[in-house]
Amino acid sequence: METFDPAELPELLRIYYRRLFPYAQYYRWLNYGGVVKNYFQHREFSFTLKDDIYIRYQSFNNQSELEKEMQKMNPYKIDIGAVYSHRPNQHNTVKLGAFQAQEKELVFDIDMTDYDDVRRCCSSADICSKCWTLMTMAILIIDRALKEDFGFKHRLWVYSGRRGVHCWVCDESVRKLSSAVRSGIVEYLSLVKGGQDVKKKVHLSEKIHPFVRKSINIIKKYFEEYALVSQNILENKESWDKILALVPETMHDELQQSFQKHQNSLQRWEYLKKAANRYQNNSKNDKCGPWLEWEIMLQYCFPRLDINVSKGINHLLKSPFSVHPKTGRISVPIDLQKVDQFDPFTVPTISSICHELDAVSTNEEEKENGAESGIKHRTRDYKRTSLAPFIKVFEQFLENLDRSRKGELLKKSDLQKDF
Repeated sequence: METFDPAELPELLRIYYRRLFPYAQYYRWLNYGGVVKNYFQHREFSFTLKDDIYIRYQSFNNQSELEKEMQKMNPYKIDIGAVYSHRPNQHNTVKLGAFQAQEKELVFDIDMTDYDDVRRCCSSADICSKCWTLMTMAILIIDRALKEDFGFKHRLWVYSGRRGVHCWVCDESVRKLSSAVRSGIVEYLSLVKGGQDVKKKVHLSEKIHPFVRKSINIIKKYFEEYALVSQNILENKESWDKILALVPETMHDELQQSFQKHQNSLQRWEYLKKAANRYQNNSKNDKCGPWLEWEIMLQYCFPRLDINVSKGINHLLKSPFSVHPKTGRISVPIDLQKVDQFDPFTVPTISSICHELDAVSTNEEEKENGAESGIKHRTRDYKRTSLAPFIKVFEQFLENLDRSRKGELLKKSDLQKDF
């Protein structure tokens, strides 16, 4: 893959916004079938330009206006905000207090830096294939809950371009939710609580909620390979002391002694499970199930959500198909059928797709009919690059949105006939 050079970014963005950005699909998403008048026109976009120049409250009349502005500005980053009561680009002309955020997708932001206390391979902005499993588990756990526990149908998962993932829940009813309801949903999905000073961040109650059980079942599929082998969480005294801090003190001496006798994390974990089981049976404890073992698994593997991103309706979040200015990687949609296969290191960079365009032979260019429209030309352009399969995932998501919307309209018209 082409190595990305940030110095080339201005020129690469120029090509990307002219020939590769999927404007038609992007507009189709945020216009939501044009069912609500001015829905797209009242949407806030913000652009971050070169040298961190930040412009909020951008809004556009249509796809063509959005295209022209993006091609003129060549933003380093695009964020999407709420749908407001008035056009965001006219917010200064609106009476004080009247300009209000009214609707937005329910969004989730999961960032690898929030796991720094439990990953041993990398820290801060760095990621590797070992710790990416945390994101795989996060997507599977949160997506299952959104789909099965809440009944949300339209969930778009997107790679952030560097060290995390975002989720956009786009159902019509969800976009109307109040901040309080959004907070409630995030609260339901949060089990790891407490800042850096808090050692034990997961406390299970006596009755284990089905959400916890189902999350544990997902973690179990990855725990041995991820935590015990690749992260080696019980490798030495320094690492196992962190885990001992999560179990009752009366178990510490026994575990310290036995851990020194065992060869590796797998053996130590097996011993810990047996010791926890014995402790459980001996103590006058009402908690059911292997809760000690589960609390450790959850603390090391359970998703960590940024609550503020999800609860605020006017909170901005990085747009799909934005380019990460440090890595050059595109924020691409993730295929939910292939979450396990998703590899952030094979995600196309802006350099790679622009060079793929260059590689199209001039011969082929000459053969083409010069009279074809720019839009057709651009459609062909992205299809010639490794961005194509990711746009296909996005289109599949849009198809489902369209189908659902048509179903709702049919239902309404049938109800009106039944008078």
